[in-house]
Amino acid sequence: MAIGPIDLNLIKIFNAVYEDRNLLRAGKRLNLSASAVSHALTRLRHVVGDELFVRTPSGMMPTARADAMAQDLTDSLNRIVATLGVDPFSPATSTRQFVLAANDHLASVIMPHLTRLMSAEAPRIQLVVRPATRLDLAEQIDVGRIDLAMGVFQKIPEHFRSFALMTEGDLVIMHSSHPAAGRKLTLQDMVTYPLLTISVGGKEEGAVDGFILERGLARQSEMFDRNALQEALATIGAVPRYHITIAHSMVIASVMERTEMLSILPCSLARLFVATDDLLMVLPPYPVSHSTFRGIWHNRNDHDPAHLWFRKIVQRAVELMPKGVPS
Repeated sequence: MAIGPIDLNLIKIFNAVYEDRNLLRAGKRLNLSASAVSHALTRLRHVVGDELFVRTPSGMMPTARADAMAQDLTDSLNRIVATLGVDPFSPATSTRQFVLAANDHLASVIMPHLTRLMSAEAPRIQLVVRPATRLDLAEQIDVGRIDLAMGVFQKIPEHFRSFALMTEGDLVIMHSSHPAAGRKLTLQDMVTYPLLTISVGGKEEGAVDGFILERGLARQSEMFDRNALQEALATIGAVPRYHITIAHSMVIASVMERTEMLSILPCSLARLFVATDDLLMVLPPYPVSHSTFRGIWHNRNDHDPAHLWFRKIVQRAVELMPKGVPS
């Protein structure tokens, strides 16, 4: 399809190079050789009157003109495709790849259900899971290297979209041999026993009040309600005994084995550990706020049939997760 001197296929090639920053990867996505991608860019450069991309050791870097063009071109192309229905999607036969960003907590509680659903309904689709804790998360979504990111976000850029995955508060877990096992946990316990908490970034990474802000996206860095704990203990003139702070939540169960530590975790992670390890979960002895975990994506994918399907199947996987908290 062409409009005047512009072949719309050139826009698809521009988008692929802009997102991948690499001619070979862009070509593989479009089933073209790197040489064909290079020739197409040359044609587009003549039309636009700009270099568009500059080859550097780290890849094909866009010029200021390319950056200015990218969003509008992507949005326009997606609207054309959605309107004409020229890009049908069938999950049963598609070989499309989706890239999901999640921390190890969310990957551990959601992936078993998502994997079963996808195996049954979309056996040829490729799913890549990358860490949502990387500092360039917003940039990776912007350039199209991440399709959907999951987490707790305090601030979301206007060009991102989101949906709620689940809302939950904190639970406290302990080993079954812990001195506080079998009774109601008290505020004094939160002072007496050392605490194991999860944090994927502190002040050195720019975290403020448990969130890291980058490119307009504020993502959670601490996986517990620190303020609620500290305010509760202040009422008895005490401070918490933070003993271990760790970024990798899946090692918590083994670290806590036969110790007197207490760990404050999101409900879904606590349920996972209690189901498979010799651990107990109890309600915190103070009121905690509830956090909403969300899936976020770039608005250029709003009307992409494949992306719509992917968002829905992730939501369905979350709905299959166990629910409930201790009474």
